[in-house]
Amino acid sequence: MAPIIIVLIVLVVLVFIALIRTIQVIPQASAAIVERFGRYTRTLSAGLNIVVPFIDTIRNRVDLREQVVPFPPQPVITQDNLVVNIDTVIYYQVTDARAATYEVASYIQAIEQLTVTTLRNIIGGMDLERTLTSREEINAALRGVLDEATGKWGIRVNRVELKAIEPPTSIQDSMEKQMRADRDKRAAILQAEGVRQSEILTAEGQKQSAILRAEGEAKAAALKAEGEAQAVRTVFEAIHAGDPDQKLLSYQYLQMLPKIAEGDANKLWIVPSEIGDALKGLGGAMNSFKPDAGVPKGPPPPRQQPPIE
Repeated sequence: MAPIIIVLIVLVVLVFIALIRTIQVIPQASAAIVERFGRYTRTLSAGLNIVVPFIDTIRNRVDLREQVVPFPPQPVITQDNLVVNIDTVIYYQVTDARAATYEVASYIQAIEQLTVTTLRNIIGGMDLERTLTSREEINAALRGVLDEATGKWGIRVNRVELKAIEPPTSIQDSMEKQMRADRDKRAAILQAEGVRQSEILTAEGQKQSAILRAEGEAKAAALKAEGEAQAVRTVFEAIHAGDPDQKLLSYQYLQMLPKIAEGDANKLWIVPSEIGDALKGLGGAMNSFKPDAGVPKGPPPPRQQPPIE
């Protein structure tokens, strides 16, 4: 009885193992290579798959998603004999699981070595300055070569990026000095342009201020002259309306003489010839106001003769 139970238990275990080996669940974006007696049979896609137990075996499970592989810095010699270290990043995707399994032993290592050799060929035809400023050109050339070479391996290279290009330390110091000198030069030019623009604006402001000041003075002088002319017309009309005589005019003329002499700039005073006429008129006016102006004068008294001794 006991041997029968043991046989039954062994059979159950074998059936369970057979079921496990028969049913294969492949995750999404994955593939599995099936071999029968060591020979490729088929590729299992995502989902539930049935294989023959103990006959079919899973050789390799391949991830079909896009992969990112960074490669360590590689020394590369430029056209002008300078050694630069370049870091690269490869974005690739397996498109054919069978080719990626059987066409190349290790496609990651193959891509890395192919990237290094291709990069050396590309950088070898460029000088340092062009290498530092032509990343897009290098990426495009590198991607084209890799995509063509890896196509037969069932690999598609989607993108190639240069993470860093590190020139020698001495070259970096020289470049930093040159960049610092360029920045100082640009700063000096900008400062000079600012000073020049400031001086131009200041000169324009002074010019506008002088023009406005001159216009204001001209308008003020015109208004002052207009006011003086109006005052002269008003005085002239008032004088004519009052009908002054010669005596009044002579008196007013004498009153204006001290005002004419006022001022620090009057070093020489020229008496006009009309002052005599004015004085005569004023003298006549003063005589007319004396008390005995209307009494006729008699003959002077006779002169006494001195006595004769």
